[in-house]
Amino acid sequence: MWGYHVAQSFVFAIEEINRDTQLLPNLTLGFSIWNSGDSVHGALHETMDFLTGQEEPVPNYMCQPRSPRAALVGDTRSAVSVPIARLLGLYKFPQVSHSSSLASLSDKTQFPSFLRTLASDFTSSHMVAQLVLHFRWSWVGVLAQDDDFGQQGSSLVTQELGQAGVCIEFHLHIPSQQSLGKTDTIIYTMESCTATVILVFLSNSNFQLILQGLLVHHHILGKVWVSQDTLHIAIALSMPGVSQVLRGSFSLLQHSTQVPGFPEFLAQLHPTHTPEDMFIERFWEETFRCMWPHKIQGLEKNSKAAETVQFCSGNESLRDQNYPFQELSKVDIGYMAVYSIAHALKELLACENEDGVCTDPQHFLPWQLLHSLREVHFKTPDGKETMFDANGDIVTEFDILCGQKTEDDLFHFVRIGTIDPQSSLENRMIVRLRKENLQVPRSVCSRSCAPGSSQIPRQGFPHCCFKCSPCPDGEFADQGDMRRCLLCPKEQYSNPARDRCLPRIETFLAFDEPLGLTLALVALMLAALAVLVLGVFLKHWDTPVVRANNRALSYTLLISLTLCALCPLLFLGRPTTATCFLRQTTFAIVFTVAVSSVLAKTLTVVLAFRVIRPGDRVRVCLRPGTSTSVVLVASLMQVMVCGVWLGTPPPFPDRDTASEPHHIILQCQEGSETAFFCMLGYLGLLAGGTFSVSFLARDLPDAFNETKFLTFSMLLFCSVWVAFLPLYHSARGKFTVAVEIFSILASTAGLLGSIFIPKCYITLLKPQQNVPAWLRRGGQAHQERQSNELSKRPLHTTKAHKPTHTEDIRAP
Repeated sequence: MWGYHVAQSFVFAIEEINRDTQLLPNLTLGFSIWNSGDSVHGALHETMDFLTGQEEPVPNYMCQPRSPRAALVGDTRSAVSVPIARLLGLYKFPQVSHSSSLASLSDKTQFPSFLRTLASDFTSSHMVAQLVLHFRWSWVGVLAQDDDFGQQGSSLVTQELGQAGVCIEFHLHIPSQQSLGKTDTIIYTMESCTATVILVFLSNSNFQLILQGLLVHHHILGKVWVSQDTLHIAIALSMPGVSQVLRGSFSLLQHSTQVPGFPEFLAQLHPTHTPEDMFIERFWEETFRCMWPHKIQGLEKNSKAAETVQFCSGNESLRDQNYPFQELSKVDIGYMAVYSIAHALKELLACENEDGVCTDPQHFLPWQLLHSLREVHFKTPDGKETMFDANGDIVTEFDILCGQKTEDDLFHFVRIGTIDPQSSLENRMIVRLRKENLQVPRSVCSRSCAPGSSQIPRQGFPHCCFKCSPCPDGEFADQGDMRRCLLCPKEQYSNPARDRCLPRIETFLAFDEPLGLTLALVALMLAALAVLVLGVFLKHWDTPVVRANNRALSYTLLISLTLCALCPLLFLGRPTTATCFLRQTTFAIVFTVAVSSVLAKTLTVVLAFRVIRPGDRVRVCLRPGTSTSVVLVASLMQVMVCGVWLGTPPPFPDRDTASEPHHIILQCQEGSETAFFCMLGYLGLLAGGTFSVSFLARDLPDAFNETKFLTFSMLLFCSVWVAFLPLYHSARGKFTVAVEIFSILASTAGLLGSIFIPKCYITLLKPQQNVPAWLRRGGQAHQERQSNELSKRPLHTTKAHKPTHTEDIRAP
């Protein structure tokens, strides 16, 4: 029935062209319809008969003059069109097919005279792949027939989808010759597959065979069938109950409109109107399920067979005859093929060729018409624009159809969009959907990874199967299904959701924050206390306590401690080049002055009480200016170390983005680490030596018990800086600076409190002890203890001289 409808569209187009006074005036097209029997042998025989005009054709021979043969339209199946195209290609005789879609027919080397008014399997397969990519199906299965149609179409799709990153779960080949055993094996294989979308490259019969098997296995439902041809899905829907399997299927249909006047032409068909039509009686019988009386002459009128037969009366009408899925069956596809030939003839006979000679319509060669046919570009009466590409394939859009059920439980196809092969964006054809909120089933091996996570491949599975892993700190994924997380820019960090980066906050120990303000106030208070003590010493400069503690060294030590207390102010605030230059070097130099002053005071006491004998040469160490030289030499060495440090890569402002993920730490980079550690090492060595010397003087007389305070102060100093090292290396960000400031303030307070606060206490609150008699009393008590100790020693032991007056150890 379908083939007869197509043949009638062929007839309708020719009659319409012959009535048109503009297209081919003074020229009438004739036609003949040949039956190939759907076989290669029959097709070749009928083709030779058409070319030679003889029932027993002789190649390259015509027995009598006749009207020229312009072109051949057909055949339907590609397997039959291929041998016809090879034969006609030898003569450059135009052939226009309306149904043969085999991709290899686009090869103009093998088939130079073949054209078609439908898209090739290559184009259709490309459209299917574009549909899969548009709907983001990444996990699909393929059912392909084991012939040229199935193998070429499926291989093109799988190759394109593979390049686009789509995974094929299975690619099953179904034999062209129907086999129930192999079909059952394929169905059992599909049971264990998880792909929702199945791409179909099957013939009508094999597709129906697969559907019958699926109806038996009711648990294989919910699949989305995608086909490049809508017709065989429409035919399959004639099977009872198959709509539940095909619900939600997608297919492609070459964009076309209904040929105006053709339905009325079909409705007027009747055997009495065209008695020369040898096929119409059979068509009538198939349509109305009846039989013409003259075909059952062999049956007796009263037999049971005759009683069951319904006879055709001729009064039946095709006007009200409806066909299922008539809009999809494409019964008018012969219409465009005829019009393309007619317009090629118009161009050939238009006398507009290069030499200006008009072509005789009764005498032209096939290759002349073939040339015009390749260049044809026109619009049919229904408004459809028609042209062929370089391969002889028609250029057309595709409609996307989706199978749906209505509220009345009726299955129908709905046009949901179009695909235009001529329009593309970034190597993707543009798919236009009429419904933006269309609910499309998903077909993925693994669920999509949300933004903020990346795909981790599963071992032993295709790359479409993966696990989702959250992005680590400092990385982000702003889209779903990202293969890997992206690094945030250096000065940004990833938000908690890991789907975007936020700008990092600059951080440093500022004056206006609570910690910085507290440290600054403590530093100022400590500096003020040191200045206050210095004022007390200056006011009571001539008292025994001040004189006994070496006034010059005390003044130097108090001034250096004041500067030590003010050093933390250089560590607070936004680091600059100037503050980075000054903070560590200033700290190193003023602390060296302070520690060397303590060392000079301790050496003076130790040498006065333990080393000095009458006439001893070491007495020169107590000359005026010796203690000052100790301070100057020790401080000068530290100045030299700092100078070398500043001469090498000096300290500079730096932006630390590695310590804290959410902040940029503004800090001073120390530059040369070797010079930095030499500075600290020298200061540590000086402090350790001072502590060792003060420890030796811990047992001096009570009147001169400053040595005990010196020992205690250096013990505090060393303890603070020993504890500083692990805290400094474990702290992060601005707390590193806070630890160093705290260590500076603690060690400064330790020196100031241990050495000077007791003296201030005596000077201000115990003035009765700040007299020479009190000091002499302490000296006499010390002499008595020493005498007792010496009386217990052997007679050869020599008694060391002990000073009895404060002036003996006082710096002049």
